[in-house]
Amino acid sequence: MRSVEAQPPTSGLSQLLGELRPELLRFLIARLGDAGEAEDLLQELWIRTRDGAGGPVANGRAYLYRAAQNLVLDRARERRRRTARDGEWSKAQSGSISGTEPADPRANAEDVLLEREKAGALATAIAALPEAAGRAFRMHKLDGLPHAEVARRLGITRSGVEKHIALAMAHLRRALAD
Repeated sequence: MRSVEAQPPTSGLSQLLGELRPELLRFLIARLGDAGEAEDLLQELWIRTRDGAGGPVANGRAYLYRAAQNLVLDRARERRRRTARDGEWSKAQSGSISGTEPADPRANAEDVLLEREKAGALATAIAALPEAAGRAFRMHKLDGLPHAEVARRLGITRSGVEKHIALAMAHLRRALAD
């Protein structure tokens, strides 16, 4: 004679969960954005209500929605912990995995050459500035002096310094656009 395993009695919450299943599924999908993950959490909620202590619950509907929301929060916390843990592991392992090399943090050769060309073109354009505009530009932009100090050193007004720098900037824009 074979023994028959007894099924646990269906609790009121499990029965209510069966009735509210479509609603709860939509609720979970709205919070998770993934129907498969929502199904997983709904299954977990069913297992918890089936295996739960089964004490009296005043509002079963509110209880199930709160339990579903708690499962969503637990899943989000788990995902954050996993991401942080994986990130830490990646940092610890970078470059130490056999057969691989860490990425070179330096710029590639093409970028270096382009930057050198740009710097050379800028230096040539600055050298070609009119004399007064070039002096004002170099003092202000390269030496970092304020307009008032540049004006004092060149013996011109602050407005004159601003005009020289504006002229220099226009000249440089044209030269670098070519």
